[in-house]
Amino acid sequence: MNNIKVVHVVTVSKSIKLMEGQLEYLQQQGFNVTVISSPGPELEEVSKKINVKPIKIEREIKLISDIFSLINLIVYFRKNKPHLTNVSTPKAGLLGGLAAFISGVPCRIYTMRGLRFETTSGIKRIILKLMEKISCFLAHQVICISPSLKEKALELGIVSERKVIVLGHGSSNGLDINKFPTRASIENQEEILKLRKQLGIPLDSPVMGFVGRLTRDKGIEELIKAFKIVKKDIKDLRLLIVGDFEEGDPVSDVTKKEINDNKHIYKLGFLKNPIPYYYVMDVFVFPTHREGFGNVSIEAAAAELPVVTTDATGAIDTVIDNVTGFVVPVGDYNKMADKISFILKQRSIGRKMGEEGRKRVIEQFRSEIIWRELYNLYSKIIKQNLKLK
Repeated sequence: MNNIKVVHVVTVSKSIKLMEGQLEYLQQQGFNVTVISSPGPELEEVSKKINVKPIKIEREIKLISDIFSLINLIVYFRKNKPHLTNVSTPKAGLLGGLAAFISGVPCRIYTMRGLRFETTSGIKRIILKLMEKISCFLAHQVICISPSLKEKALELGIVSERKVIVLGHGSSNGLDINKFPTRASIENQEEILKLRKQLGIPLDSPVMGFVGRLTRDKGIEELIKAFKIVKKDIKDLRLLIVGDFEEGDPVSDVTKKEINDNKHIYKLGFLKNPIPYYYVMDVFVFPTHREGFGNVSIEAAAAELPVVTTDATGAIDTVIDNVTGFVVPVGDYNKMADKISFILKQRSIGRKMGEEGRKRVIEQFRSEIIWRELYNLYSKIIKQNLKLK
């Protein structure tokens, strides 16, 4: 595959973290890899290893800016003539896919990382759904990052069966298991005890945790309600939150005040490396309303945490109910509270669930598995469309 030009396009540079290690792997296999995104620190960082091209792409719909982004993408594609493009995230999926189509890129892939319109309504839902349909139409192949996302996309008529594929058991990039030590090797180490002390969490207090954006879509309203219910029964319970509030899809003022003012809720904000904080937790709660896959559930499982999540698209693929944790209906904070309470009271069962979760990550979601599947897909579509042998 030497001299085959592959270009990945995402909207913002933060999304490059979703491909950590993947781009370098593809380059090591002989592809000439470039990544395009809006300018940002992540793009600068990855430029030390692979080719980059900063092109400003707005996340929200801004017609004039979007037209300029489209023109810049077309100019780049026509000048550099990539053999394959892989576009993802809603705006880059649309503009990147359209630019690749207009420029005659012979192999076009769209990676569907979720269906943003699932939790919207009215004209916004119509527009977002249409964007997804166009992105899929323009692609030769559509990668859905979880089995349930594929099912939902087919059910809603977003993509045709002949185009769609899931890599392995799901996930867009898999997980580097080497970054997640076993609990037996870390939980008694001074680092974790020191971390608890720094946070002000008593050593004998049970901790439920969450990692992610603090928005309605992530189920933060339900998270706080479930915490307050469980705390009535388990008085010394603590809640550890890693993530920041966002203006788009904001939580209610009441919930925001509770998070900021409750002395037993520890909000740390965004952390570049949240991994050590998983080991402070006793149960991971992911009450999301929609996902593409739900990477944080898999990260928690890798850290041998039992996980309570919802039956939302994408999230449901990350937990085996009653084996690696529990799956509850979206929005049902009472049932969520019941499952959290059960895990915290039945510690041996919780530990067993965590062990089973880690085993599953190793068997099904390691990065190498996803990268190999992606390489095989690229090789296949290039041979088909470029008539290579």
